[in-house]
Amino acid sequence: MTDVLNEFPELRDPKTGEPLMKRTVLIANTSDMPVAAREASIYTGITIAEYFRDMGYNVAIMADSTSRWAEALREMSGRLEEMPGEEGYPAYLSSRLAEYYERAGVVKVLGKEDREGSITAIGAVSPAGGDLSEPVSQATLRIVKVFWGLSAQLAYRRHFPAIDWMISYSLYADNMKEWFNENIAPDYSQLRQFINMILQEEAELEEIVRLIGMDALSDNDRLTMETAKIIREDYLHQNAFHEVDTYTSLTKQYKLIKIIREFDKEARKALNNYADLDEILNLPCMEKIGRAKYVTEDNLSALDNILNEIASQIRALTHGDENL
Repeated sequence: MTDVLNEFPELRDPKTGEPLMKRTVLIANTSDMPVAAREASIYTGITIAEYFRDMGYNVAIMADSTSRWAEALREMSGRLEEMPGEEGYPAYLSSRLAEYYERAGVVKVLGKEDREGSITAIGAVSPAGGDLSEPVSQATLRIVKVFWGLSAQLAYRRHFPAIDWMISYSLYADNMKEWFNENIAPDYSQLRQFINMILQEEAELEEIVRLIGMDALSDNDRLTMETAKIIREDYLHQNAFHEVDTYTSLTKQYKLIKIIREFDKEARKALNNYADLDEILNLPCMEKIGRAKYVTEDNLSALDNILNEIASQIRALTHGDENL
């Protein structure tokens, strides 16, 4: 909370140019507060969010953390001598969590003007020891349809945001597939599946690399590892304080993924034509792939140029002889 109070007045809202604190509401509670106050803080937050939503704003509410709120709920339940559920939490824990999350969504605001407002609820769950099988985590996962699993290993490697792509998921992907294909690009969903496939293959190959080393892999498997590295470092990694990298439109995301997909496709073709993988990885276009995410939103045509350079440079290694 202290970091937020120090940083938000310094951060500029990209839309208004004003300090970000001017449209931020903070509700704090500490462990030495009365337990009822700690339990009520989450309801105070969602009620204030609804107040601004009814004014026609789009509001994001971050509850950090619902685990501490559930502990206050458990303590109150114990003092009221209610029948305890699993691990001492009250039997109505799931319904209380559902009551919180169901207040999120898009609404048509009543009144004279035709307005819409929305609330996006993000709840941080911090189970003791990272045990996701405990009641609060399981009750939350049964309610929400999106899960971001944070990884201590990624944080130690300075990979931010430290979201573990192997355990995170979204159940909205199928519902949004048609919208993405119509509004972004017809092959958007295919590119998303390509990213997931490469990252899963990398996870399987990592065990082999740990046991016998990278040199024991075939060129195609080494290329998979290199493509996954590009995805991790040049696409998933983000510097939230960088003026360009702090925000990326869906159109730019699509072009970045397409660049990575084009590199992987052309490199595999070149390997089939007996090109050397080390030569491919030393091409000038590799540096441009790494810097592609810093291309500004008003200069996205530069990403198309990178796409063309990848194809021409890799194909040059095979001297255009596709039948070799």
